[in-house]
Amino acid sequence: MNRSVNPFSSAPSPRIAILGGQVIDSAGQHSSSSDLYIANGSIQAIQPAGLALAGFQADLTLQAKGAMVAPGLIDLAARLREPGFEYKATLETEMRAAVAGGVTRLVCPPDTDPPLDEPGLVEMLKHRARGLGQAHVHPLGALTVGLRGEGLTEMAELTEAGCVGFSQSTHPVKDTQVLFRAMQYAKTFGYTVWAYARDPWLGASGVAHSGAMASRLGLPGVPVANETLRLYTLFELVRQTGVRLHVCRLSSAAGVELVRRAKAEGLPVSADVAVHHLHLTDVDIGDYDSNLRVDPPFRSQRDRAAIRAGLLDGTLDAICSDHAPVDDDAKQLPFGEAEPGVIGLELLLPLTLKWASEDKLSLERALTLLTSGPARILQRDAGSLHVGAQADLCIFLASEPWLVTNDSLTTQGRNTPYLGHELLGRVQATLVDGHCVYRAPTQG
Repeated sequence: MNRSVNPFSSAPSPRIAILGGQVIDSAGQHSSSSDLYIANGSIQAIQPAGLALAGFQADLTLQAKGAMVAPGLIDLAARLREPGFEYKATLETEMRAAVAGGVTRLVCPPDTDPPLDEPGLVEMLKHRARGLGQAHVHPLGALTVGLRGEGLTEMAELTEAGCVGFSQSTHPVKDTQVLFRAMQYAKTFGYTVWAYARDPWLGASGVAHSGAMASRLGLPGVPVANETLRLYTLFELVRQTGVRLHVCRLSSAAGVELVRRAKAEGLPVSADVAVHHLHLTDVDIGDYDSNLRVDPPFRSQRDRAAIRAGLLDGTLDAICSDHAPVDDDAKQLPFGEAEPGVIGLELLLPLTLKWASEDKLSLERALTLLTSGPARILQRDAGSLHVGAQADLCIFLASEPWLVTNDSLTTQGRNTPYLGHELLGRVQATLVDGHCVYRAPTQG
């Protein structure tokens, strides 16, 4: 398993004691009131609460009584909007939003401007992120040059520069021969291909799920077959090449079932879902709120139920935010003309907790989908709390309510249908490589 570069390599590592918290490890190693001791960027000891570690002199003590102490969250999809889209958001604002949401690692897609198709661009992004000293950033490299779906990128050089896999994001590869060659090459060198299940033609102009609601609203539809047709193609290419494939942002019951069959067949496949698809359906777009314009679109209640079931039975491996800040000019348009996307870095934890409560899922199991599950997809030694582990942690109050407002959000984007909603689950502190990179402002 790989370890990412320490973003604080030039900073002295503090000694931190986290006292009295409920240590929740998604790997099931701990679930008790404990004191946790950190030094040299790693966990030195986890002991029953009140049992002091002999000889440990803390530079910083965090009182965590009543709070949960968990592995830092790992988000498989967060657009940081740099380079090229700084008018939507900046690296500084979105990295702050990440740690405010308890996210200590995030994957950024390659659809920047220019796309991440050259090592220099990846190195620049990694350097900028390390300089901010917050979350670990794992870029995906472009699968094809310029994301045009034609010539393949230099995957080996991009991997050396820091890419964790290769993707077209939402840009199609219309020539299946190109995709086949890309998968052959990726398999040869052990790379993972990250693919969106989107047919390039069927429903290409659609903006909402094909169904009664889209017809009633007069909106062009995106049929479920847009997802399933691509999945058939992707899985057949996996059979032919043996490449490791991660399917991004599933949205339909039929898509979940195809992933389930692929896994039962033994194909090297994983899949994720965006957290907002656990809660919202096409019925919610009835007011033409452009903040509900997403890609893939919100589908039926049956599809939502199947996605939830797929998470419970292990068909789906991770929940991500699919964070995409969009500027007001691109969102405050008629529904069909608005740019798709919602913010989610700071909503990932509370919306996951909401789903877990509704489906009566334990906190430990829910956190697996935000920590150790994504870590396995990334092939990183992360997402678990044990002695010797890298000290990436999230401390949060699971039952503390907070109101989602312009003032309570850190991200530069405000494009979310949850503005004005009260959610449960508030991050109190975030640690990355043993450094406290975020502490919630004191209330009152």
